[in-house]
Amino acid sequence: MTLIDTPQAQRANRQYFRRMMKTPMLERDRELDLARRWKDEQDEDALHELIAAYTRLAISIASKFRYYGLPIGDLVQEGNIGLLQATARFDPDRNVRFATYAGWWVRAAIQDYILRNWSIVRTGTTAAQKSLFFNLRRLRAQIGTVPDGPLGPESQAQIARALRVNVTDVANMEARLSTTDRSLNAEIASEGERQWQDLLEDPGPNPEDVVTALRDGETRAAWFNQALERLNDRERIIIKERRLTEDTVTLENLGQRLGISKERVRQIESQALNKLRSALTEQVDDPVASGLIG
Repeated sequence: MTLIDTPQAQRANRQYFRRMMKTPMLERDRELDLARRWKDEQDEDALHELIAAYTRLAISIASKFRYYGLPIGDLVQEGNIGLLQATARFDPDRNVRFATYAGWWVRAAIQDYILRNWSIVRTGTTAAQKSLFFNLRRLRAQIGTVPDGPLGPESQAQIARALRVNVTDVANMEARLSTTDRSLNAEIASEGERQWQDLLEDPGPNPEDVVTALRDGETRAAWFNQALERLNDRERIIIKERRLTEDTVTLENLGQRLGISKERVRQIESQALNKLRSALTEQVDDPVASGLIG
């Protein structure tokens, strides 16, 4: 996913980078003193001086990831977050320079940001997939394959062995890196009016079909209600209980309720269905006469 990197932002970033690169490096004793003051006393002045001195480290590492299509300013800011994480965990009593320790945190923060923002599709979740994502281009260059061409089976197998992943993982990652996210609002041609979203097929009905279906449903319901008016009370009861409910009432139960035999109920049901069929046929043949059209 390529973020917006305006010319104004680029100029501001360059000015900021030049200023931070001029910040003097720290001597070992000064570095340890600042780290202890921050760790033991939460001295914010010491923290700011330590971060400012090593922002150049964030800039240097971020520049190595500039080919992933994300604004360099955002990468540096993520690197600064890594610096803050490093200062929170750095132990000045260990025989390790802060720059060496912080470099791991800066790189991890930048890589995590790239994985989250390079594409709207999650690119890698396992350690092996992340290693493949960040090392595929480098290994391609070492093998000497055509930069823009597809990897052959031998090259894929060689990279898979180097990174200890499956050949299928290499092929899938190569396909992901060879394409970029595209906005559905982007025009298909430079001078065209159609957008990519115009090519998406909607499996559902179009608005005209929806309106037509609703209108037809209302019409059929009205015809059926008018047809029901042709039935007498006992016929309507039998039709509703036998045909218009989910739990159909048996002929025997209806017979007991109406005081007639179940055979008589069956006969009345048959007669009522014939009346309904006749009434509906008349309305379909002459909708104007039925009062529904016109």
